[in-house]
Amino acid sequence: MFAHLTRCPHCREDIPKVQLSSRPPRTGGRLEVRRGLLYMLLAGVIQYFAGGYSSFTLPISVHPLITSYLAPLVFLSGLGLLIYGFYLRARS
Repeated sequence: MFAHLTRCPHCREDIPKVQLSSRPPRTGGRLEVRRGLLYMLLAGVIQYFAGGYSSFTLPISVHPLITSYLAPLVFLSGLGLLIYGFYLRARS
């Protein structure tokens, strides 16, 4: 109803036009870099505790599949996100 007005009906002051962008703002890859570093840290923690490198013993047994495939997969996923984030950062 009032979307077409260019002046305030009460004080007669001009109403500025606002353009809404349909594109999300560019973050320059910062989100991907952070997420990649977090995944790499998570993989390191999984490997450290589940692989038996710490003096802390886990109350449950960890399947060797986790330390053989899951932790390296999470690490490589994080590395991929990190590289993609740096690519986006260099592009922007």
